[in-house]
Parts: sequence; C-alpha cells; structure tokens
Amino acid sequence: MINETAAVKPMVRTERDGDVLVIVIDNPPVNAGSLEVRRGVLEAVTLLQASPDLQAAVLIGAGSTFVAGSDLREFGKPLQAPILPDVIAAIEACPKPVVAALHGAALGGGLELALGCDARVAAVKTIVGLPEVTLGIIPGAGGTQRVPRRTGAARAIRMVCGGERISAAEARELGLVDAVTDGDLRSAAIIHARSLAGRKCRIRDESVPEEEPQAIDAAVQAALKAGKRRPAVVAAIEAIRAAASLPFDAALAQEREAFQQLRLSREAFALRHQFFAERDAMKLPKELQASPRSLQTVAIIGAGTMGTGIAISALDAGLDVVLLEQDDAALQRGSERIRAHYSSRVVSGKMAAEKAVAAASRLDATVDWKQLRRADLVIEAVFEELAVKQEVFARIDAHARQGAVLATNTSYLDVDAIAQATTRPQDVLGLHFFSPANVMRLLEVVRATRTAPDVLATGVELAKRLRKQPVVAGNAFGFIGNRIYNAYRKQCEFMLEEGAWPEQVDVALQAFGMAMGPFAVSDLAGLDIPWRMRKAQAATRDPRERYVAILDRLCEQGRYGQKTGAGYYTYTDGKRSATTDDIVHRIIEQASVERGIQRRAFSNEEIQRRALAAMANEAALLLSEGVAIRASDIDVVLVQGYGFPRWEGGPVFWACQLGAKTLQETMDELEQLSGGGFIRGNAALLMD
Repeated sequence: MINETAAVKPMVRTERDGDVLVIVIDNPPVNAGSLEVRRGVLEAVTLLQASPDLQAAVLIGAGSTFVAGSDLREFGKPLQAPILPDVIAAIEACPKPVVAALHGAALGGGLELALGCDARVAAVKTIVGLPEVTLGIIPGAGGTQRVPRRTGAARAIRMVCGGERISAAEARELGLVDAVTDGDLRSAAIIHARSLAGRKCRIRDESVPEEEPQAIDAAVQAALKAGKRRPAVVAAIEAIRAAASLPFDAALAQEREAFQQLRLSREAFALRHQFFAERDAMKLPKELQASPRSLQTVAIIGAGTMGTGIAISALDAGLDVVLLEQDDAALQRGSERIRAHYSSRVVSGKMAAEKAVAAASRLDATVDWKQLRRADLVIEAVFEELAVKQEVFARIDAHARQGAVLATNTSYLDVDAIAQATTRPQDVLGLHFFSPANVMRLLEVVRATRTAPDVLATGVELAKRLRKQPVVAGNAFGFIGNRIYNAYRKQCEFMLEEGAWPEQVDVALQAFGMAMGPFAVSDLAGLDIPWRMRKAQAATRDPRERYVAILDRLCEQGRYGQKTGAGYYTYTDGKRSATTDDIVHRIIEQASVERGIQRRAFSNEEIQRRALAAMANEAALLLSEGVAIRASDIDVVLVQGYGFPRWEGGPVFWACQLGAKTLQETMDELEQLSGGGFIRGNAALLMD
C-alpha cells in the first residue's frame, strides 16, 4: 500500500494480482489529477520498478471514471512537483510495462497519462478527449505529441482544437486505445499487461504518419475558423505541427512552454472562471435545497416555435410529452414541426432512425385539457401577455393533478402575478427557455415568492435532465438575463443619441467578442416586441428616466426588423446591409436634436467600456436585490444565453479585472453620462 500510515485516505493505493501491480486512483468524484494523485502514481511506479516479483502494472480509476482531467484549481498557481510530465516520463522510463484501464472518462491530463502508458484497454462506454483548448490552454503533458503519432496531424488538429470527446470504439479505430472490452475491465487490463511483460510500447518512439499537405492545411483552416483564431487554437496547431518536424523531446518542451504561458493568461483565467461558475450555478444554497419531485411526464401548453422546441428537448431526454393546443390546426402544425425535426436529424446522420422513432413515440398531441392530469410537470408556453397567461393558469389549476409542478415560460413577466391565478402558488415557478429551446443551453429557473423548495429543485433537475445549464433567479422584471441585456441595450441607445451609429456600436461590440451587436440582435428578434413592452410600461415609467425613442420611431414606420425587410438595417433576400440607411440616420439625428445633444465621435474602446459598465452596474443591482444568488451566476447567464464571449468570462469577471479603483471611476463616468433615472449599483458587491 502507498501511504499506509497517512491520517487521511490516500488518493492512490496499490494492490497486487500475482505479478501485476494494480495502481488505483481514488480521488472522487472524477479522480482529478491533483498533486496528491501525481505523487501517489509516481510512488507506485517506483515500487513497480524496484520489485523483482512484479512484471507489469495496471493503472485504473476507482468509482465511475478513470481520470476526467487535471485539477483545474491548480492551474492559476505555481505548479508543484511532480508535474504530470514527470509522472509520464517515469512510466516511460520504467522497464516494465504499464497498462491504463479506462472507463467513464479519460479527459485532458487523464488521457495524456493514459497515452504515456504502454497500452490502453477501455470499457465500451468510455469517452476520451483533450478539451484543454476550451479552457484557453493546450494539452501540456504530451497530448499534442502523442495523439498525432497515432491519428495523423490532420485528425489530431480536429480533435485537439475542437476539444472533441470521442467514444472508445472510435478511439480504438484511431489507435488511441489498444483494446475495448465489454467484460470486466480490471481483468482484461491485467491479462493485457501480462501479455506485454518484458516489452515497452512507447508512443513517443513512433513517427507521425505522413499525410497530404492539403489535408493538414484544410484541418488547420477549419480549426482556425471554428476556434475564432483564439490563442490556444493557434498554439495547439503549432504544437501538433512540431510533432512531425522536431525531435520528440524538443517538441514536448515547446508544447510545455506554450502551455505554461497560456495557463496564466487572462483568457485562461476567464474560461476557468466560467467553467467553475457553471458548476456552481447547478447547486442550490443550503436553505433552498430539497429533493425534487418525481418527473417523467411533461405537459406543454402551446405548440408554437417555443413550445415545440421545449417538447423536442424533453423527448430527447427520454421524457413523455403531452403537447396541448387550443385547436386541431395549431396542434397539427406543431406536431408536424416536431416530426420534421426528427426526420431532418435522421437524414443528416445526426440521429439513428430507431432513436428518432423512439423519441417521437413518446409524444401525445391533444386538444383535451383533461390530459393534463397525467403530467408531473406542466409548462405553459403561450403568448407573452400577463392576462393570457393568467387565463391559461386558471385552466391548468382546474385540470392538473395535485402535486404537479406548474411552470410558466415567460421572459420578463411577474411569476407571482401568474401564480395568483391558481389555488396553489407554492407549486408554481418560472422556466425561462431561450429560443430555439432545443438548441440553447441556458434555462433560467425563476423562484416566485411562494415557490416551494422541492418545486425549485425540480426545475433545476429538469434542466439537468434536458442537458441544459440552470441558473436560479428571483422574480423580478426580466429576471437576470433580460434585465442585464435591457440595461446594455439602453446604454447603446444613449450612444446613438450622442453621436454613434448602429453599425459602429455593433462592430465595436463584435470586436470585443459579442456574437452579434445589439442592434443586429434587435432586428433579428423583432423591434415590435420591445416596442410593445415599452408601451405597456409607459404609464409606470419614471418621468426622470432618460428615454430614447429611436426604436419607437422605427416601429411607427413599420420597420420591425428583418421580418419586415427593414429595422435599424435594411434586408435584401435576408441579407443585412452593412450600414444603416438615410431614414435611420434622420431619425437618430432628430433624436439628438430633441435631446439638445451635440453629436460627437466614438471610439470602439469607449463603446465597449460603456456597454460593459452598464451590464456590470445592473449586475450589482441584481445582487443587492437578491435576484441573483451569486455574482458568477450572472456571468453564466450572459455567456450561455446572450452571446457574451466565453473567453472574457462574463460582465462580472470583466468588472473585477478592472480593479476596485478603475471600476469606481468607470461607474462614475457611466452615472454622469446616463442622465436622469439612472440607479447606481454597489460595485463592491461584484468584487466579493
């Protein structure tokens, strides 16, 4: 045994099976390759080498997985010896073979460790991959060197730069795994290890297979395009190419140097921040924790685009779905939309025909409200108008069984007001899906005043079942995402009045990394939607508030965006014009005159700073009001649902990087420029 006298359970232990040493990594829940794990494996390899009665070793993970990656919390700190390359070097230097037994996941450093062994035996359902590029780094323990020696450079570029996760079967075809077993993994690995006794099979001694230069160039261009030429993508390509052009040790050193530089970069810190923020968002605070209610049948009211998207997500997750509409024609359209989705998935090769048939078979489309009694969860997905939703919830209350969870898919309406239409507000919560619902990962789970803890827990559990990212939000106008986005868009409209043009703002924010600029997004979503919302709020709007009427003027001329051929931009055959036209210019210039503003030039940096500061200020308000549980939850929402660049971490992360003094100065500027009605948040809340 390793560390037999240790006061705590060792993360690596050794067991003997005759002449084979079994090295067991036991660092739950995912056997992350921490410092203690690395030390333990290194000690075990030393024991193997020093024991004459041992002929080989098997390296295996305890629990449900092999090693699902390195300990990411170490990456922002000075690394302590032994580092992973030291452990792999010891395995390769040991004269006795070591076989990795893979199950669950072998990702990142876990796969690199396995590739440093003499062979790999995998259970059938194992997944392997090198996702480091998605965290702003590259594999730093030989992944960019050993993978191409088995797969070729082109396939390695696709795998590493795309952060691909591949099955055991594909890994076997590529040579990354030597054998796949559906029997007892440990026994199969021990047999394989004995078969290698007296031999070493090091991937480092192999050459990168020769390929057509065109194939490699095509893989490079595809990776650069998909990866937006981010530094980690560029570095990974360079490292993989070095595998074929440099001696192994020289290329390995180049890989390690790039890894060390990238892991301490701002981008890597931002991506690690988002990684941990997403995991934290799945956890409810202790005071809200409860066991979720039973969940197998979901009823969805409304067979429009949103309702059918939610239905597809539920069907894909193995849930039974009752799809309810008010008339047969609407129901037929919705059902056909779902059937067409599955048909296209099969035709494109993205889904097996039998799986598509099984999913569609769980759909029951009906106009009979009595069918709601079958549902564990009822999701309303009708027109975004309070009176309409209240009427629907009154009918839900009359038909849904007691104990069923009742959810409204609203993007900004008052969930408490909707819950009041029922006799059981404790069973009501908000589920804000993002469109298209079967594609977008974010799901805001909205806690109303009387939402029961087990109902909230059921909402979070649903998100997990649907493979979505849950974020819990309090019941306030716009919840987290639309509240932040509204402040962001409003600040961008202020800049239009002051001298910027829509295309300038959009270009500046896309240069920052936003998926689209705010005015292009508005055109895509439809200007009539926020216009209708603005008119509904007019009576309660603070008269001191600075209000920009540019969008109103566009809508008054029938310019509702892309769907009408004109909004901020004009559209020909669906293609957006590069600049705004004279009509938009006149409307904007008139707005400046009415405000008494002398128009001026804007730089990209100022546009970015003000837009992001508006987001950060609203984030501080959300925290002070308790709408967001954690500051990091806000970052998850903006990255997952609103096109905020993942490599920038989110608006809270961005604000924290400014430092307290600069952030206060930025907020001073924002307050001064925003005019009447501006409410300043406590920026210190963002720094906690």
